[in-house]
Amino acid sequence: MSTWLTRIVPEPRSRLARQDLRNAEALHKRVMSLVPDGLGERARAQAGVLYRYDDTSAVGPHLLIQTRAPVDATRLPDQYGTLAVRDLTPLLNVLRPELAVQYRIIANTSKRLGRTSERSGKLVALRGPEADEWWHARAQANGLILRTVVSTSLPDIRSPGKAGVRHAATRFDGIAVVKDAELVQQAVLNGIGRGKAYGCGLLSLAPTAL
Repeated sequence: MSTWLTRIVPEPRSRLARQDLRNAEALHKRVMSLVPDGLGERARAQAGVLYRYDDTSAVGPHLLIQTRAPVDATRLPDQYGTLAVRDLTPLLNVLRPELAVQYRIIANTSKRLGRTSERSGKLVALRGPEADEWWHARAQANGLILRTVVSTSLPDIRSPGKAGVRHAATRFDGIAVVKDAELVQQAVLNGIGRGKAYGCGLLSLAPTAL
């Protein structure tokens, strides 16, 4: 099954793009408008949609959208931004044990309290060292051994349509080594952690040298 990564560099003069990037609910709707209709209640999972609003020195601010089929670019408003698409299948195929990779992920760093807690079942945000521990555990569970970690605490992602629900977000960058290629492939395809509907969980990898 092919997987596609679309990069949209928003046009700064686009009013719609500016509105979307200020509102997590609006951005979610914009992303989902680019995949086929009629996918049912689990449309995001059915289409394999993961996305992240990112900013790099090479590209500047941009939106990454991962899907199981190419997005329908005709559904993007005129002059919204520039769009580029690439097939991620070659990357997935090259993953193997002991391969060193650069990674980036914006994760919803949170955990649900267990039965021994007075607040059993409550979802709590993790930041700082606790967020780093969360990422080490999640990375290992998904087939990656972390060699370096740079963590950046980001503003909470707010979803206005969910009665003010806030998603704690931390960006993790660094170098890792593939331990289990199949687990890593599934992590790329399915994302990691909660908050995937609001721009969390997309794992980006690039082979590198240690």
